[in-house]
Amino acid sequence: MLGQRSFSDLGTPLYDVTFVILDLETTGATAANCEITEIGAVKYRGGELIGTFQSLINPGAPIPPTITVLTGITQAMVIDAPKIDEGMASLLEFIGDAVIVGHNIRFDMSFLNAAALRLGYGRLSNRTVDTIGLARRLVQTEVRNLKLSSLAAHFRSPTKPNHRALEDARATAHVFFELLERAGSVGATYLEDLLRLPTAKGRPHYDKLHLTDRLPRLPGVYLFHDLDDNVIYVGKAKNLRSRVRSYFYGDTRRSVTTMLRNLARVDHRVCPTELEAEITELRLIHAMAPRYNRRSRPPKTTHWLKLTAEHHPRLSIVRTYRDEGSSYLGPFRSKQAAETVMTAIWDAVPIRRCTGGPGRATAACNYAQLGIAMCPCAGDIDEARYTQVCEDVRVGIAHEPERLLAPLAERMKARARDQRFEDAALARDRFQALAGSLNRRRQWQSLQAAGRLWVESADGDSALIDQGRLASTWTSGDGSPLFNIAGDDALEPSQVPTSIALQEEVQIVWRWLIRPGSRVIDTVSPLASPARPVPSLEALAG
Repeated sequence: MLGQRSFSDLGTPLYDVTFVILDLETTGATAANCEITEIGAVKYRGGELIGTFQSLINPGAPIPPTITVLTGITQAMVIDAPKIDEGMASLLEFIGDAVIVGHNIRFDMSFLNAAALRLGYGRLSNRTVDTIGLARRLVQTEVRNLKLSSLAAHFRSPTKPNHRALEDARATAHVFFELLERAGSVGATYLEDLLRLPTAKGRPHYDKLHLTDRLPRLPGVYLFHDLDDNVIYVGKAKNLRSRVRSYFYGDTRRSVTTMLRNLARVDHRVCPTELEAEITELRLIHAMAPRYNRRSRPPKTTHWLKLTAEHHPRLSIVRTYRDEGSSYLGPFRSKQAAETVMTAIWDAVPIRRCTGGPGRATAACNYAQLGIAMCPCAGDIDEARYTQVCEDVRVGIAHEPERLLAPLAERMKARARDQRFEDAALARDRFQALAGSLNRRRQWQSLQAAGRLWVESADGDSALIDQGRLASTWTSGDGSPLFNIAGDDALEPSQVPTSIALQEEVQIVWRWLIRPGSRVIDTVSPLASPARPVPSLEALAG
């Protein structure tokens, strides 16, 4: 059951929206040096007329003859009319918080905002709808042009536009409600849909918008299916209906166009919290590997970096994690990512790089000859010193990260002093890759040690986390979960996550845990980070 917490971007049914359809007559084309001469507006709610506003305005300046010819408004007609300060006060009271509708609404709003700013009201915050934009989206192929007179004639408006404000506003209202009927036929039945409709770019697939009609305005996960009912995309949303519909409103990416072409059905799963939606999305992507998901898609091969258990240990990239007492980092999505971290450690300590055993070569390998690695291949390795190098790697990974990171920071500073900026940037990137890997390892081990956690966030969401994995979530209105906090259904202990999916879930959970205001309600063991944090590059580089 969902709690009482509201979510942003919830839509409003069009029958609950108050619309004010207005038109202005002015002394010219630009608000910078022209003035309003007449205001006409009609107010509707639920399709019913609930108010009318009409007033001539004394512009305080001569009305050009061309404007008099066009509108029929003469200088004599406005001599006794109210000034704009009086007219604006009455108009703003009439409009209130309604949605403002007009034909070429930008023109009308430019004059209203100019007057409102000049009079100290500030810019109008009302949302606006332009009947030109709606007509372009919905009936452009049915009319010769998008002029108000053409649209009024096309929809057989009882009021003919005549360049007088109230009559033009009434004609615009008739056109607007005809366009609303067309908009409803393609699924735009909420205000948010109507506001986005004029800018929709997905014309070739816009007829599929009806596939979103059953989506709720709640947080959760959505799944796109193709004609063979295969899941081709998985995503998460705070508002399922709004997010899925956004693909039809202005997303011109080629991949999205192709995805919509193959779209046949939209499924969804409502989640009580955003955290659960994010985790559910991740799990579904790893389980189904939808072809249009790029982020979080499971890699073909997973890699770990391992300090081997040989007599002279070395770093090795492996595809299988085995808890055999060796030190591990990872998992990594690609071999290249693992190689970056391995090279970072190579730069920090002179650990063996070659695979040759003691005395098997007539000469030392290239790494040993260059003095950048201690290798046993030539048979003259200093055993005590090499043992210390391996100890630096083990302790650096497990407890004292500065043993590995401080040399990298110093290396970056030295390259920068020598103006070898590309090499300095390379050292920086390797530092960050190693630091990130060490941090992820620590997050995993902290959550493993804590066991089961009941955590509540600042906004009232709660979660049960079991050794880094999300077990359940609920909102403040749902009470507390029924579970045995001392339960022993645990994962086998491991140094690092045993899959990419598990590592990425732990990262999501950890980000949620450390948000300001989160607090642990109950736990099997304390949630604690190592006493010596992974230092930042700034802290070490000074």
